[in-house]
Amino acid sequence: MALRSSKYGRVFDLLPEMIFIVDSDQKIVDHNVTAATETGYASVDLMHNSFEIILQPEQRRVLMSILKTDYGDQSLETKFIRADKSIMDVQVDLRRLYTAERFYSVLIAKDITEQKKKELDYLRYSNVIQHTVNPIQITDANGKMIYVGSPFHTELVISPIVDGSGHIVGFLGAHRDITEQKILEQQLVRSQKMESIGTLAAGIAHEVGNPLTSISSLVQVIQRTTADEFAKDKLELIKDQINRIARIIRDLVDFSRPSSYVIKPTDVNKVIREALNIVQYGKKVKDIAFTLELADDLQSLPVVPDQLAQVFINILMNAVDSLDGKPGSIWIQSRVTGEVVEVLVKDTGKGIAPDDREKIFEPFFTTKAVGKGTGLGLWVSYGIVQSFGGDIEVDSDLGRGSTFKIQLPINGKEQRS
Repeated sequence: MALRSSKYGRVFDLLPEMIFIVDSDQKIVDHNVTAATETGYASVDLMHNSFEIILQPEQRRVLMSILKTDYGDQSLETKFIRADKSIMDVQVDLRRLYTAERFYSVLIAKDITEQKKKELDYLRYSNVIQHTVNPIQITDANGKMIYVGSPFHTELVISPIVDGSGHIVGFLGAHRDITEQKILEQQLVRSQKMESIGTLAAGIAHEVGNPLTSISSLVQVIQRTTADEFAKDKLELIKDQINRIARIIRDLVDFSRPSSYVIKPTDVNKVIREALNIVQYGKKVKDIAFTLELADDLQSLPVVPDQLAQVFINILMNAVDSLDGKPGSIWIQSRVTGEVVEVLVKDTGKGIAPDDREKIFEPFFTTKAVGKGTGLGLWVSYGIVQSFGGDIEVDSDLGRGSTFKIQLPINGKEQRS
């Protein structure tokens, strides 16, 4: 079969695509000029030859099997092999042409070799960008970012992207991620603060503790010798404040010196339940729903039980206080993640403002009203957990609650040193 000529000649010879007419035996019965030109075969070599002549061996099975079926119109990508044995990527549209006697396949093919090459180059470029050790940022000529990674601390080197005419079309920024360095710096600063507070605590205990003891003794003497009820009430208030100051000093001193408590294998779930029992006795919790999800596969951890209980009590009390006496919920979960036991305490309270999140573990910092908190609970808790080789993380949205994550290494302090 040859395509019928009109008064305009063989019109399909003018088309830029390669066109092959293949009979039901998959033999080429006609083709246009572009088909011969692009494949490099002479027309005599193509005519009445199997269509396999221009297919790569690994590509033959798929396309030839389609041609043998009663397929509908479809498109696919494959590879042609030229007369000089070079390979051409092609996009092929398959159409059926029926006559009274038989059917023919019309293959309209377009060379997409350059397009595939560009796609491969883009893929390589993309992989280099995505998997390079240093973070990458790209901007347009106006400095507007068109590609970046997530936010991080970085050192940045900026280079212009120049086109063939020497014009700047964008900028490439190569970053060195220093996030870990910043974290270590913050941990060092925090460690230095704690060391300084330890020295300060010893001084406070000596310079304030002794006079405070004398004042307390005088108050008690006056209470025993006076009959004035008004004076007794005021002296009792003074005594309460003295005891409050004494507790602060005691907490500071206890935290500043190495623990004298004995580390022993401890059931973390048991400590959580004991801490929750203590917290639940308060008046503030009557409208709070507590939920426990404790993992059954927790192994005992080498910690000081009383100190760990203090951590859980402090964090649970903070969660209770964050609800401001309003109805809400507190969810406590324990789980194993790798070589670490994690305890999560999540509340539906007022949350923590972004500016306060970095300060909550600092001594004497509190968001509570004057007289409602010393600002030492989380600081002490953080120090205790660090002494076990662990860490405390906080995730909070203002107005939507907070989640405290206590991480404790299964094998003790040496696990994270």
